[in-house]
Amino acid sequence: MAMYLTRFSYTPETWARMIENPEDRREAARSYIESVGGKLHGFWYAFGEHDGWNLWEAPDNVSMAAVALAIGAGGALSSMETTVLLSVEDTIEALEKAKSVHYRPPAA
Repeated sequence: MAMYLTRFSYTPETWARMIENPEDRREAARSYIESVGGKLHGFWYAFGEHDGWNLWEAPDNVSMAAVALAIGAGGALSSMETTVLLSVEDTIEALEKAKSVHYRPPAA
């Protein structure tokens, strides 16, 4: 299964609702990814550009996209970015495969 890192920010309205009624959103996140056969590996809040970070595992990009689309469509987030993570083994395989790509710089 592939790994994904998601960075998100809540809307001010979402923060106001959570201040009024604090809630642990890990269980909700876990249920979303498990519904497509995946697993939640971590859920953190942070200072800075993004309010929170999730580490997910999903069977494929389509499954992860479905979760991201469903969450994004819910209206609680002002932004959401998902990055596909490569294992060290996948990166080494890509490095080996790169040997056969004959890149030509622009105007060369």
